[in-house]
Amino acid sequence: MAKNKETFGYTITVAFVVCLVCAVLVSVAAVALRPLQDINKQLDKKKNVLAAADLLGEYTISNAPNNYIETTFDEKIIIKLVDVASGKFDTTKSPEEVMSYDQKKAAKSAEKLDKKIDIAQIKRQAKLAIVYVVNDVDGNLEKVILPIHGYGLWSTLYGFIALEADLNTVIGLGFYAHAETPGLGGEVDSDAFKDQWPGKKIFDETGVMRIEVTKGGQAQNPTHQVDGLSGATLTTRGVDNLVKFWLGENGFGSFIVNLKNGDA
Repeated sequence: MAKNKETFGYTITVAFVVCLVCAVLVSVAAVALRPLQDINKQLDKKKNVLAAADLLGEYTISNAPNNYIETTFDEKIIIKLVDVASGKFDTTKSPEEVMSYDQKKAAKSAEKLDKKIDIAQIKRQAKLAIVYVVNDVDGNLEKVILPIHGYGLWSTLYGFIALEADLNTVIGLGFYAHAETPGLGGEVDSDAFKDQWPGKKIFDETGVMRIEVTKGGQAQNPTHQVDGLSGATLTTRGVDNLVKFWLGENGFGSFIVNLKNGDA
């Protein structure tokens, strides 16, 4: 007698087998594609470092060829580690260790930050931070690109801020990862927002931090203020806080002073 293929048990068995096969295929594909995904993530990060430092030349983030990104990054960028507490370059790691250092992973095992100082809401901070240095042909500092991150409305924003050799003038700022609301907080990616940053001064003539991201439409000081995102108050406040944290005494503040004095 032919087996009844419309029984409940048969249906469940077929569904289970199909799900199992699909799960195996998805797992195999994920494992196989992971190296390529990692390469693309690194390439995207390099692209954003170059963009913040205005080193993409005639290209933009959206159309820069991969080989151009790789070549330019290797020719222009020096990757170093900084001891956040002392504000000095870490010299204990080999070049291989520097290249493989995972700051996000290192932060997971760090002690929790005091909420009073954690205005960027990063919770934990790695002892060592990656910085990207650009020197001129004579070996003198030309630019420095600092990784920054902090919480907005819905997500942690990860990005870079680049400074001129005076360590006070902003070259550019950009974010490469976040999950803010498209059309509102997501406008941190817009040219209108990013184009405000070049030329802004972090500190005044006395060394006091003055950089500020204001509420939308309220920027009045063209030297230090950036106009925030209209309709995205919490994302705007998050960007303001994370910039102030990482450029302040609990972030790269000591490093900026040391580098300026030639003591990093």
